[in-house]
Amino acid sequence: MRRLARQRRRGEIPDTLLLVEHPPVITVGVEGDGGEAYPEGIPVYRVERGGKGTYHGPGQLVGYPIVDLDGRGRDVRRFVHDVEELVVEAVGGLGVPAGRVPGRRGVWVAGERKIASVGIAVEAWVAFHGFAVNVDLDLAPFRAFHPCGFDGAVMTSVARELGRPVSVAELRPGIESAWGRLFDRGSPVGPVSGTAAATGPLPAALPIP
Repeated sequence: MRRLARQRRRGEIPDTLLLVEHPPVITVGVEGDGGEAYPEGIPVYRVERGGKGTYHGPGQLVGYPIVDLDGRGRDVRRFVHDVEELVVEAVGGLGVPAGRVPGRRGVWVAGERKIASVGIAVEAWVAFHGFAVNVDLDLAPFRAFHPCGFDGAVMTSVARELGRPVSVAELRPGIESAWGRLFDRGSPVGPVSGTAAATGPLPAALPIP
């Protein structure tokens, strides 16, 4: 992700979306954790995105849009809105009506259950990090701390909302379609592997209230 963000800043690649599944891991954004106690046995990494701590694991689709905001009017709020809309469209395509809650970042079902988290970083007007959609994963780790500052019980998944097993592969076409509509058509979408571990100096992050 960081390598591609550097390449995007140099104009060597177009806007790009990475889609991954992570092994169990907790990432903590620049707003910190306020001394949060996390579940034992799950690695914790501090990263440069906005927001607080959240959990990632198998059955969750994580997207890292690498996008040049200089070519999109340097409108960070609009970019975050479009990232949320991408998720809203994709889960809606599977039959889960979702939307936004004023003052609460991410994507919500019925204004009460959080189905996706959103957190970005911006350096030299290139955005990276992105979104995590709970497709069909074990939600128990969320209940062991306060993901994004909320009670972990607010977290839901596509599978829970639909009452049936749902594979990450089922959601991916909707994500790709929404990416093509909301961002540049023809921009690459690709899978990679690995955890969101922070290494080296961290770029400046831009939390979104």
